[in-house]
Amino acid sequence: MSSSLQRVLVPGDSAARSVGADDVAARLADALPTDTPVIRNGSRGLFWLEPLIEVERNGERLGFGPVTVEDVDDIIEAGFPASGHPLALGPVEKIPQLADQQRLIFARCGLDDPLDLAAYQAGGGLAGLSRARALAPGVIVEAVKTSGLRGRGGAGFPAGIKWETAAKATVDATYLCCNADEGDSGTYADRLLMEGDPFTLIEGMCIAARAIGATRGLVYLRSEYPDAIRTLKAAIRIWREAGLFQGLSDGDGFDIEVRTGAGAYICGEESSMLNSLEGKRGEVRAKPPIPAISGLFGQPTIVNNVLTLASVPWILEHGGEAYRDFGTGRSRGTQAFQLAGDVKQGALLELAFGVSLRTLIEDFGGGTRSGRPLRAVQVGGPLGAYLADADLDVAMDYEALAAIGAMLGHGGIVVFNDTVDMARQARFAMEFCAIESCGKCTPCRVGATRGRETLDKIIAGEAVADNLALIEDLCELMTDGSLCAMGGLTPMPVRSAIQRFPEDFTRQAAE
Repeated sequence: MSSSLQRVLVPGDSAARSVGADDVAARLADALPTDTPVIRNGSRGLFWLEPLIEVERNGERLGFGPVTVEDVDDIIEAGFPASGHPLALGPVEKIPQLADQQRLIFARCGLDDPLDLAAYQAGGGLAGLSRARALAPGVIVEAVKTSGLRGRGGAGFPAGIKWETAAKATVDATYLCCNADEGDSGTYADRLLMEGDPFTLIEGMCIAARAIGATRGLVYLRSEYPDAIRTLKAAIRIWREAGLFQGLSDGDGFDIEVRTGAGAYICGEESSMLNSLEGKRGEVRAKPPIPAISGLFGQPTIVNNVLTLASVPWILEHGGEAYRDFGTGRSRGTQAFQLAGDVKQGALLELAFGVSLRTLIEDFGGGTRSGRPLRAVQVGGPLGAYLADADLDVAMDYEALAAIGAMLGHGGIVVFNDTVDMARQARFAMEFCAIESCGKCTPCRVGATRGRETLDKIIAGEAVADNLALIEDLCELMTDGSLCAMGGLTPMPVRSAIQRFPEDFTRQAAE
């Protein structure tokens, strides 16, 4: 084995650990010389290669994966070759699915120990915050407005406009809340960042706090993410001990704490999240007022998603104009697309808006893992539309998806092969809403239950035409009458399934 070996890195995030990364790291630590450290880094997001180990030698990082404990000794005996070994991937940065991305948010994820603040700074971290400290709050807001950054949680509202609203308020306290209640099916970008590069989120929150004059920051993180909770809390403590919260705002200064949610999907909606943070039942609030005017404890509150806030350090470091150069139309910058379902190469992909859905699934994802034909793709979480093969050339941006009756959501993409029953998928949407509804408004609470019952009748072949008409009436009522997107968007997957896959709803009647 070459004496030039500097260190070996094995991801310590929950995805890699679930497929044996801890055992691989332990075996490497036992087998390697004591002067060769084994570092637990963040994941690169190439999940089909996990556990992916990286070997740093002569300034180059070579990848091997997926590695099992049984493979470790063989790779060591081979001398960690750049090629010629069945698990050798060559230089990590040249792996096509990684090299072809435009990583702004996730640029540092996977480079080092997520809790090594010195490594974070050496990799370019803190540059955005350093620049923000030298700017007036209003200039920071203008930079974010210029960038065209929109909320990455799904709504797509311009972040700079929201910040400007809160910054103009004259009050005793302004809150900054990071919504990390990542509950959409097929999504994991928030988790990946918090486990693999938490300082980027903290830096983004500090910049936002300076811009709006926030006195307190809270991260609402779901309890199903224990590794993210532990890593983020540790990162906040390290940040605090380094004095990096100081000098951001007047008064007592700014700090961040993590609050853990119980896993209710509805608490991903901002007003439900605020109720939960106040110790109340997680249910939606009627609007107006909007949280930027009257939010947490009645004070101006900015609620942004993890990826929205994590985009801010790059914007402040490079400028709003540079960020705006990525993307298309009104969808500027990059989006974290998350491939899941029956896909050969499940991955987190950060790319500029405008890439086609087909490119994501076929070029980056490698098609279906089962080898069966692709039949449907759900984009945007459990409330997103089902798309067919004919839709795959759509550009992945807010407006292009809206034009075909779909939405981007949090960037989750779930692939289904030709064995899927779309009538049952439509039923699942109604059932999901019935279970997860906060119950405050009748269209959502009752409409979803009646929708599930009606779809059961359709699946059984009972008065299909009449019941399909009833479903359409229910969908119209839920869309127009629900207080929030929980009930208002549930019709999207139902209607899209009926529109694009009508044969699945009439099959029983025909038989």
